[in-house]
Amino acid sequence: MKSLLARLVMTGVAMTVLGPGLAHAATPASGTVHVEVVGTGRPLLMIPGLNSSAQVWRETCLALKDVQCHLLQLPGFAGAAPADPLPDDFLSAMRDQVLAYVHDHKLHRPAVIGHSLGGVLTLAMAVQEPDALGPLIIVDAVPFYAGMQNPQATAQSVRALAGQMRASMLAADAASYRAQAEAALAPLTNVAARLPELQRWGRDSDRASTAGAMYSLLVHDLRQDVAGIRSPTLVLGAWASYQAFGATEASARTIFQTQYAALPDVRIEMSASGHHFLMWDDPQWLQAQVQAFLDSHR
Repeated sequence: MKSLLARLVMTGVAMTVLGPGLAHAATPASGTVHVEVVGTGRPLLMIPGLNSSAQVWRETCLALKDVQCHLLQLPGFAGAAPADPLPDDFLSAMRDQVLAYVHDHKLHRPAVIGHSLGGVLTLAMAVQEPDALGPLIIVDAVPFYAGMQNPQATAQSVRALAGQMRASMLAADAASYRAQAEAALAPLTNVAARLPELQRWGRDSDRASTAGAMYSLLVHDLRQDVAGIRSPTLVLGAWASYQAFGATEASARTIFQTQYAALPDVRIEMSASGHHFLMWDDPQWLQAQVQAFLDSHR
């Protein structure tokens, strides 16, 4: 089966090498996490993934009831200004910024939903401050991506390879990767009309930010750290895009169960048909799962 690590790598390479583009005028230039608040009700932080815009969550936000969405835009992605200077450890820096936002705005145990890299960031926040967050929803993400291909891998053992990947991403010739980028994007969603949006976000993302985020993601191993999380956690996984490579729902579920074995209060659900962007590919299923989970953990 083609591992989810391969999907992560393809996403990073594909969306980085498409080249620089114009940032959207409405995007703040602060180089920090930007938050748009939508609606009233229970606070729900919504964190996008690598190179994604906060807009990836808007339709989900509008479909949920009794929530106040806090749509987070991570710096350097999809036209947002990169941090200056770039952090040595992207995940830790974003973790601290988002937790500071929670405290500064006096959000009492807000719920959090994170996709892909945003899911790992959600876990990192809950590990760092177990009492600061309420229910967690992790969308197609695991505590240690490098461990999916080799469960014996450690953060230290993959550090050199991750460093080589980061260097290659920074040195890449955009033209030489364009065909690979387009091919790599297609499996990420089963909604073809969304591909131009993904391509635009990739063009508008800062290459150094993406490379740094990829490196940080690969060298963080939270598999044992999640044992300290006190929030109920729902994991929503995808597998259908790898069916052609021998994946089954059962084999994908086993990977998720192995990765989350140390998390005490976790429920894992698998989409029957969605690809990586489950909020687009299987929206009714995802929305129903999220709404029911939030309603049952007030």
